[in-house]
Amino acid sequence: MAPPKSSREIRAAFLDYFRMRGHEIVPSSGVVPRGDATLLFSNAGMVQFKDVFLGHDKRPYARAASAQKCIRMSGKHNDLENVGRTARHQTFFEMLGNFSFGDYFKRDAIQYAWAFLTQECRVPADRMVVTVFGGEAGVAPDDAAADIWREVTGFGPDRILRLGAADNFWSMGPTGPCGPCTEIHYCLSDGPADPSTFGQEPDADGRGWTEVWNLVFMQFDRAADGTMRPLPKPCVDTGMGLERLSVLQQGVRSNYDTDLLAPLVKFASEVAAKPYGASMSEDDVSMRVIADHARLTAICLSEGVTPSNEGRGSALRSVMRRAVRHGVKLGIQEPFLDRAALRVVDILGDVYPQLTQRRDFIAGEARAEEIAFREKIPQGLKLIADFTDFRDVGGKRVMPGDVAFELYATHGFPLDLTEVIGEEKGFTVDHGEYAAAEARHAEISRAGKATIGTTAKAHYKSARRALETDVVFTGYESERGESVIASMLRGGEVVREATSGTEIEVITPSTPFYGESGGQVGDEGTLRTAHGMVRVTDTLRPVDGLVVHRGVVAEGTIATGDAVQLEVDHARRSATRRNHSATHLMHWALRHVLGPQVQQRGSKVGPDVLRFDYATPRALTDEESRRVEDLVNAEVLENLAVTTEVTSQETARGAGAMMIFEENYGDVVRMLRIGRESIELCGGTHVARTGDIGLFKIVSESPLAKGIRRIVAATGLNALAYVRDVDAKARAVAELLHVAPADVPGRAAKMLEEQRELHQKVKQLEAKVLAGSGSGTGSGPTRDEWKIGEVTFVAAQVPIADVARLREFAEKERDRLAPAVVIVGAVTDEQKVIFVCTASKDVAGKYHAGKLVQAASASVGGKGGGRPDMAQGGGTEAGKVSEAFGAFRKAAEESGK
Repeated sequence: MAPPKSSREIRAAFLDYFRMRGHEIVPSSGVVPRGDATLLFSNAGMVQFKDVFLGHDKRPYARAASAQKCIRMSGKHNDLENVGRTARHQTFFEMLGNFSFGDYFKRDAIQYAWAFLTQECRVPADRMVVTVFGGEAGVAPDDAAADIWREVTGFGPDRILRLGAADNFWSMGPTGPCGPCTEIHYCLSDGPADPSTFGQEPDADGRGWTEVWNLVFMQFDRAADGTMRPLPKPCVDTGMGLERLSVLQQGVRSNYDTDLLAPLVKFASEVAAKPYGASMSEDDVSMRVIADHARLTAICLSEGVTPSNEGRGSALRSVMRRAVRHGVKLGIQEPFLDRAALRVVDILGDVYPQLTQRRDFIAGEARAEEIAFREKIPQGLKLIADFTDFRDVGGKRVMPGDVAFELYATHGFPLDLTEVIGEEKGFTVDHGEYAAAEARHAEISRAGKATIGTTAKAHYKSARRALETDVVFTGYESERGESVIASMLRGGEVVREATSGTEIEVITPSTPFYGESGGQVGDEGTLRTAHGMVRVTDTLRPVDGLVVHRGVVAEGTIATGDAVQLEVDHARRSATRRNHSATHLMHWALRHVLGPQVQQRGSKVGPDVLRFDYATPRALTDEESRRVEDLVNAEVLENLAVTTEVTSQETARGAGAMMIFEENYGDVVRMLRIGRESIELCGGTHVARTGDIGLFKIVSESPLAKGIRRIVAATGLNALAYVRDVDAKARAVAELLHVAPADVPGRAAKMLEEQRELHQKVKQLEAKVLAGSGSGTGSGPTRDEWKIGEVTFVAAQVPIADVARLREFAEKERDRLAPAVVIVGAVTDEQKVIFVCTASKDVAGKYHAGKLVQAASASVGGKGGGRPDMAQGGGTEAGKVSEAFGAFRKAAEESGK
């Protein structure tokens, strides 16, 4: 049989090889790690098995293999700056890996790897070397791995190289599982492979030694003091980049020349109408950047990560904008990223079906983000071009970090883009200041957001392990149940007893209480033992498989081991069920009215709230809102049965079940059918029939973020209360206007028209006042005019303290007298001073409006600043306007020297 050549054949061959050797083939997890806040993205195949390696999770198999989607663009795995400039770096890649959880160890792992490469793939052995851990810092060298390699390959010491911990020792963290690793490297140079050249960085075109496969042997547990004890069950974690193996199998030197990336490079070349020469020209770099970034864009969007200013969304936005920036550098004038992302769908859609399923969403989001950023590019370039306050550090121009961060936070220019432009314009950015500004921004953003503490999470995981199995949820069948108190936490610490008045968290092996998840809030109710009662105020799922009842001991004393009766608050659960089922129907109705591009982006359902966030490019019209309400209420009036089915994810997909972006589904799923057409995967609680929902009414629809909108709705008694409240307010307004409720709109329209007429008259009077101030006939503090050379200067105080009006007046004076610099001041009713200063563009470089208004503002006890051509400021000392104008004049004269 011929060796695998295409990436599709290589991926399949790898998985088949390990399937035949007793490995469970585990599908790739998402690039968003489930339940791991320490990672921005999944960056290795072992991420989805992390808890297995740590002993927090058990699987029904002891050996596994996978082809895992990975993203590396943060921390020590940040490859972003190398993308496009080397032959082997990507932000997104696929990692082939095999894993042993206390089953086989070094010998089998090495034999498997060597046989797969040399026998299945027919990689020539004489072009490979292997590295092993040579010992360091009190840790013995991995002689066992070296001996096995010698037996398996017949290599001598020149091809079994011993390296230090930086290269061949792996740790999951500062403490915990760790161990030596061994790597297989391949030489892509012309002519015979020379082991003596190993260690040199590969050339930009790929020539040289490149790492192919890394085999990690987790055999130690490192304590906080650095000591390492052997693990009772050593594990194996291996990883091999599909792109790099494809290079070997397809006879090329660059990942960008493989069938995974070459079609995308070709697309960039065609759209730019420029040839791709596989060289290090800047055009070629830009084409490779677009190819890589299109893959990350499509993958992230397919999993519900959308461009934003925080976390993963921020990382995605940065990558998308880098791609657009490189497109602009190539001369691509029209949006292209959506088409590039669709090429990715064509290449990987059969491997990762969510790409195909969300094809329209991917294209729409990519296009919208590019169009929005293209509008910002000229403004951002102009802001950078206009910026003059660079620092001189060692003869180099440096932009202050807070300025660079403001370019990102306000104008959407990520740091790396500013630096790319800096390379072109001859400046760098102060990274320390940028990081400080970013940290301040993040601290403000985090304020008020609650998180589970590390210590508490450790206790939760310990409690879950003590149960030996997941907590059983019985709440689908009944709102009452019987169990036993397995453990309790107070303030994050384990306790065995709690008395009246104590805030407590109670864990039981089974419960009818629904723990908050999937957008549904946690249940409330009571826990009763023979000697006490807990009033449950919330139910949580802090870690997978665990349900925690949080509340207060209302009576007596409770203790670990007590038999307990659990009862959910029926009225609250019923109201929550109504809202949750209505959310599903509303999602179906929105897609029916607006089209399949509508995608749920989040929700919150409880007894008093039905909140639904969805991706859409525009707001609902009034007519569309009514159609959504009509569709949902029609399903309610039919009083149709709600059915659930526990089935495989594959079967659910075949049935057309909706799968929500932010949810992570297992192989076995709960499929819910509500009404005639709504089919979704959902673990929440729902009504038995659609008629149980009662009246459905949309309360509000508003923007949440770019491309995301939020609907708030009400059902049942909540909807009735809303209708009554609106009716009462309408009657109250009618009474104030002395009209019948039906006549309120007409009367309000007439009042608004009268108000507009009055406002127009006020604006006309203001214009006359300002025209008088600018006539040139005033004297004293009202107006002063002088010249420095050919430039006219004006300092005027006017009686209208409105910034927009001041700016309008200043700009008119500037244009009338150009070239000119004009400062206008006014005193507010609160006795504060405001200034607006503007300069003609041809003199703004010499007479910087921001610096001039700063001098004036200081004289009235304030601050000011802004661009060279437009700035504003002010202060609190209203009696010193004349002094401020004097300071302005002095600063202007100094600038003119």
